[in-house]
Amino acid sequence: MTDSTPVEQTASERGSNRSQRPRSEAFKQFITSQWGPRPDLGVTPGRAVPFTAQRRARLSERFAGTRLVLPAGPLKQRSNDTDYRFRPHSAFAHLTGFGTDQEPDAVLVLHPTAEGEGDDGSHHHAVLYVRPLAPRDTEEFYADARYGEFWVGARPTLDDVTTATGIEARHVDELREALAKDVGTDGVQVLVIAEADDEITAVIEAIRTEAGTEESASDDALAEAASELRLVKDELEIELMRQAVDRTVDGFAEVVRALPRAVAHRRGERVIETTFDAHARLEGNTVGYETIAAAGEHATTLHWITNDGVVRSGEMVLLDAGVEIDELYTADVTRTLPVDGEYTEVQRRVYTAVLDAADAAFAVAKPGAKFRDVHAAAMEVIAARLEEWGLLPVSAEESLSDEGQQHRRWMVHGTSHHLGMDVHDCAQARREMYLDGVLEPGMVFTIEPGLYFKADDLAVPEEYRGIGVRIEDDVLVTADGNENLSAALPRRPEDVEAWMARLRG
Repeated sequence: MTDSTPVEQTASERGSNRSQRPRSEAFKQFITSQWGPRPDLGVTPGRAVPFTAQRRARLSERFAGTRLVLPAGPLKQRSNDTDYRFRPHSAFAHLTGFGTDQEPDAVLVLHPTAEGEGDDGSHHHAVLYVRPLAPRDTEEFYADARYGEFWVGARPTLDDVTTATGIEARHVDELREALAKDVGTDGVQVLVIAEADDEITAVIEAIRTEAGTEESASDDALAEAASELRLVKDELEIELMRQAVDRTVDGFAEVVRALPRAVAHRRGERVIETTFDAHARLEGNTVGYETIAAAGEHATTLHWITNDGVVRSGEMVLLDAGVEIDELYTADVTRTLPVDGEYTEVQRRVYTAVLDAADAAFAVAKPGAKFRDVHAAAMEVIAARLEEWGLLPVSAEESLSDEGQQHRRWMVHGTSHHLGMDVHDCAQARREMYLDGVLEPGMVFTIEPGLYFKADDLAVPEEYRGIGVRIEDDVLVTADGNENLSAALPRRPEDVEAWMARLRG
């Protein structure tokens, strides 16, 4: 007989009721014995090692004497005891070279040193605190669903982590003591990317309270600096951005081939979404953001990601999508495609206006211009076309004034945003470095004007209603101008039509 005596459990313990894992000593001894040598993971130094060292040195210059804490972040719960696929925080990934699903709960700490005695002559020594591979005679090996080798595969050892990243690796159990060292007594301050890991942030707040420290710089300063560090991409980052864009272009071609199937399906937008998302998963890590597959009037909703609508003959579909590669850099490209392969006269008119606005933005996107100039150039064209079509209640000149802006009824979003590890990269950068910043070679951002006429918009003639168009390209600022990284994807309406015809045979 089995013992059916009720066992008192806390609410947090009840989630394991389904497990039914053996608990006998005989089981423990047997499962932890008779294992051969583990296969070598084959870890080699990553090609990002020299680049991440340079990035950390640049960050070090801004925070001499301060301990800097950059967590990868924890796994995030999807439902009950299942988690989303892990993606490390972008600041952590940028400074370590880790990507894909590496390494949940790890923390990069830049420990302050005497001037010039840090890594590569910097002000800091970097240490990666990680949870390494557990020995096979431990309970973690077979019983820990989060870290156990039976559950998630073999994890890297401390030596593996050091080899892969070029950063000294230590066990995460040493982190609390390392974070508290000399805080307050020797004037050491500690800053953290607070949004990355709530538990680590709470630990640091407790350390500050215990030490009675008054921070002269806020955690926001570290987030700001880590964000601004990515405004200008280095040589490796530019190469990775090219890869992300090229794979995205291939994904758009797959969607064009799938359009007949989308038209035939009751959730045609979902056909488009899953076609691109499957490509992204096969050729990269995943999508860089939720794919927008907006057919017909749905294209007038800027962030339409429900993607459950039908795809109708005679309409257009707006596809806004990007492949995130294993190193976590993402593209962000949009094309508005005629479902039947040819634009109608009105669709072509709206599309051409948006294309002309994009071309005007490209013309000013060069070193020395301000980031805001790119948007201003696009808006001049948008306002002029709307005036020409008789849709503005005032002149284009009046609409472009700060007191006007009537043209923005049909394009409420900005024309550009920085792009990299985050689809909206460098978001914590200061205004003077971003919106008011001067363009430099190595910057990568989008150019994405649009026009959106909702189906119930009584301010426009009926022929425009239900039409939404956006054209988005990924742009690299070069020494003497710019390069359209997504130029392989046709932009002119006649080129789009010819490209679609070739793909569909």
